[in-house]
Amino acid sequence: MSNAPKMEDRVLVEVTVPAPADAVWKALRDKETVMQWFGWDADSLADEVEFIFFTYGRADDAARVLDFEGVPDRYEVEDRGDHTIVRLIRSAPAAGEDWTGVFEDMTEGWIAFTEQLRFMMTRHLGQTRRTLYFGGEPRAGALNGAAALGLTDLPAVGEPWAAALPSGEVSGEVWHLGRHQVGLTVREWGDGLLLAMGRPPNDKWARGGTQLTLTTYGLDDAAFADLEARWTAWWAERFDKRDPGPEDGCT
Repeated sequence: MSNAPKMEDRVLVEVTVPAPADAVWKALRDKETVMQWFGWDADSLADEVEFIFFTYGRADDAARVLDFEGVPDRYEVEDRGDHTIVRLIRSAPAAGEDWTGVFEDMTEGWIAFTEQLRFMMTRHLGQTRRTLYFGGEPRAGALNGAAALGLTDLPAVGEPWAAALPSGEVSGEVWHLGRHQVGLTVREWGDGLLLAMGRPPNDKWARGGTQLTLTTYGLDDAAFADLEARWTAWWAERFDKRDPGPEDGCT
C-alpha cells in the first residue's frame, strides 16, 4: 500500500474571459502574446517566458491544460461557448493547511498574472503594453500594499474609483479585489492597470512587503518616462528594494 499522501485540487484563481477558448489558449501558448500579460518589462522577460511556459510547460492542446514540470500548479481553459473560464489549480495534500488568508508568493503571483491575462484578453488583445514594477520592504513608519497609496476604502468590483497617485490624479474602475492585492483600471494610462499587493509582516519580513505593477498602453515616450520618474521618486522615499527569495515560496 502506498504511503503517498492523498492529493486534492484547489482552485487558486478562476476568471471569466469574454473570448473564445482557442484565443485564450493561444494566449498561453504563443510566446509574444504571453509577454503581453505575464510579468513586466525587464531584459529577462523573454527568457523567463521561454523557461516557464515552454521549457517547463507541458501542454495538452486537446484538453487545453498547461502544467509546469516540478510545480504542482496548472492552467485549465474551459470552453463555455461565448466566453471562457480560466482556472489556475494547485494539486496539494488533502490534509494540508487551510490556505484561507495565508500570504504565499507563488499563489499571489499567479493571481496577479491571471488577472493581467484577463485584462489583456478583455480590453487589449493584440496591443503592446509597457509595464513598470516596484517591489520591496517599506521603511519604518511607511505604509504597506495598497494602503501606501491611500487606497484603503475601495468600492466593489466594477465600480468607479479615483485618487491622487504619485503621477497625478487618476480614475477608472475596480478590476479585482483580494485579501492581499487589488487591481484597478486607470484611464490616464491608456486604459491601463494598477496592481497593488501587500505582504503582511512576518519573521523574515519585519515590516511586510509591497509589490506594485503598472501596465500602460499608448503612452508616448515622454509621457511614459514622466510616469516612470514620478513613481520611482515616490518609491525611493518610502521603500527599500528587496525581492522575494526561494525561502518565501517563489518559483
